[in-house]
Amino acid sequence: MAGANAQSLQILRYPTLTRTTPGPAPAGPNPPPEHKLLVCETQGLEHGPHGIPPSRFPVFSKPIYNLRGMGVGGKVIRSREEYDREQVPGHLWMPVLAGEHVSSDAALVDGTPVWWRHTTGLALGDGTFDHWTVRAEPLPAIEAYGGEWCRRHLTGYSGFVNLETIGGTIIEGHLRFADQWVDLYGDGWLESAVDLYARSRWSFADPARRTGYSVVLFGTHGVRWAIDPAEVDGLRRVAGVSSIQITFHAERPPATHAMPPGGFRLAIVNCWDLAVGLLVRERLARMFRASDAPDTAHPG
Repeated sequence: MAGANAQSLQILRYPTLTRTTPGPAPAGPNPPPEHKLLVCETQGLEHGPHGIPPSRFPVFSKPIYNLRGMGVGGKVIRSREEYDREQVPGHLWMPVLAGEHVSSDAALVDGTPVWWRHTTGLALGDGTFDHWTVRAEPLPAIEAYGGEWCRRHLTGYSGFVNLETIGGTIIEGHLRFADQWVDLYGDGWLESAVDLYARSRWSFADPARRTGYSVVLFGTHGVRWAIDPAEVDGLRRVAGVSSIQITFHAERPPATHAMPPGGFRLAIVNCWDLAVGLLVRERLARMFRASDAPDTAHPG
């Protein structure tokens, strides 16, 4: 753990991602790459759990494990004084990175990538994004770096990994794919994904790859939002729209949903034309109402 003192290193030890015990191979690496201390350690990034102070600031702070996603609990800490105030059990700090933020899905067979797809987002701040572009073209630098990382640390695992990178450095590793836009991956992809998990083989030819877009609608936190499903179904029939997802449960309190600090995610429009997606998002925004006050303003 770079940056920690010698005494801390004697106390804090983590197992590596790769398996060292004899016997049949498990279904996946143990522990999984969702363990963010390991994601940092395997790349030589200065990092540590809260309780061990960084040697320099600013740093980025987030949970060591976050199985709910959506950037919950992530923030920049800019000084030692702020760090002393903001320490949270179960969180870590790591460098604040610069560069393009990319979400990459890779299909692995015995830890080796056999298929990649990359998505880049237009950030709005506080963990929110205006839209994501599901790119048709490869990103060779990420595929080379991420592929080597997977081969070194995920041997024995066949399935998907989602790697989030900033400036080419891995900041998150998940043993799953990004389910937000899989309908934009093409016909036959889902069947191949099932086959990968069932038989450890990959058969998706990916013959007609094209760029797609995932447009996001956020509302205000703390509001019980509601929308008429019939109105949503009408927008699903708009030419160029692949899918519309309503991304919360209206029957549950808003606070029980995992959402980024910057907003409450209401809907996702997946489409083949960005202009169409933006227009459909605007129409969706006018349809949402606070469930206890139907005449209140729609989300911005």
